[in-house]
Order: sequence, then structure tokens, then C-alpha cells
Amino acid sequence: MARDGDGGQAWNPDAYDGDHAFVYEYGEALLDLLAPATGERVLDLGCGTGHLTAAVDAAGASVVGVDASGEMVAEARATHPSLAFVRGDVRRLPFDGSFDGVLSNAVLHWVADQDAALSSVRDALRPGGRFVAELGGSGNVSLIVGAVEAELDERGYEAGEPWHFPSIGEYTGRLERHGFEVRLARLFDRPTELEDGEAGLENWLRMFGGELLGAVPEAERAAVRAAAADRLRDELFEAGTWTADYRRLRFVAVRE
Repeated sequence: MARDGDGGQAWNPDAYDGDHAFVYEYGEALLDLLAPATGERVLDLGCGTGHLTAAVDAAGASVVGVDASGEMVAEARATHPSLAFVRGDVRRLPFDGSFDGVLSNAVLHWVADQDAALSSVRDALRPGGRFVAELGGSGNVSLIVGAVEAELDERGYEAGEPWHFPSIGEYTGRLERHGFEVRLARLFDRPTELEDGEAGLENWLRMFGGELLGAVPEAERAAVRAAAADRLRDELFEAGTWTADYRRLRFVAVRE
């Protein structure tokens, strides 16, 4: 999902489904927490190319996928033509109290205005509706970010700040202030193997780290990605595979 719906992060649907399929594959664990049922209405927030949206539909619920990326929505519609997908901003969702559940995987950490997003999600849910989500938590990809920042500093650039990785205390408090009762919250390490062997980390940075590279000119970005990978090789590369230092925050909350 583009950051705050402003298109700051560009998305390539083919690369997302190919080299980075782990994003939605790990998200399948959220379906057990959501437990969508026949007759319920569910919103898949930041639906990407629609894989989790289709899984909710297969469980019998009526589902709508929403994403800020026009490219992602177009791919989702082409892949799942029988399902409903709309382009929308998480801060200003065009729904009012009509959903039994909201599902969100790997989206909320892209949103700068967390309060607007949570207020919008609350408004989309009926009273008693549940909000099940996972996002990057405190310390997520800290080794990767540190290596990029060190490389940029040597080259005279400042790193961008594309993500918001909250602690449990911060986020549960924020949810409560927006009228949610938190039923479950967990912060955990989830080392994540990247696809494509030697090129895995550089491909990850190409897909997800565009804003992190800040003002680096396009012609220099490949060199920065390669240099950051070299800094991390001893820590994150083993037996031909890169493993990203993911930490995830997962929660279940109910609109009061």
C-alpha cells in the first residue's frame, strides 16, 4: 500500500507476487484470528494483489479489498475478477459502520498519520466489529536500516523515514484512545528468508526501501543497495540465502 495514499512508495505487482510472496503468505496466519464467517462483511485493508482477499471470500464472507496503489488494485481485479476492489486511502476510508471485520497485513507501518488511520478503521466497523492486523513492530529490520543509514552517511546523504514501527505499549494505547478494546497484542521476532539468493537483499531494498534511500539519485541507488548488502553479509547471509531481521506486532481489537 502506498504511504498514506500519496504514491510515495511505488509498487510492482509482478515483483511483489514473485520475489516477495512471503508478505501475503505470512499474512495467512491472521485469517485464523479473524475467523471470517458466512454472511459477514470484511474489509481487507491494503489488499495488494488480492490473495488474502480471496482467502476471506473462500471462507464464505463478503469481502472488499482496498489499496492505495492503483497498480495493485488493477492486478487484484485482473486476478480475482469476481471480487470487489477499490482504490482508497486508509486515512479516509469510504465506508461507514458497515463491516464486521477489518483485516490488515503489513500495511499500517507505511502510514505516517496513525491516528487518522485508526479513526477511519473504527468508523468502517460496526460496534463489536473486530480489527485484526499485523505490522512491523519496534526494532523491525533494524540491522538493514542501520546498514543503509551508515552507507548513506558516508556518501553525504540523509536516510528517509518510510516506516512507523511501534511498541506494544504505544500501539495498544493508541487503539484504546480510538475506541477499541484490545483483546490480543504480541510483539515477536520473525526472521524472514528472502527469495532470489544472492540478490535477495538488494531486491528487498528495491521493492520496499525506495523512501529509505531518501534523496539518493536513481543512478547511484544500485550501488548503495549493493554496498548495504556487503555491510550485512556476515550477519544476514548464510548458505546462499538472505534472512531479514523482521519483528512483527500482531493484534486483535474490537470496536467498543
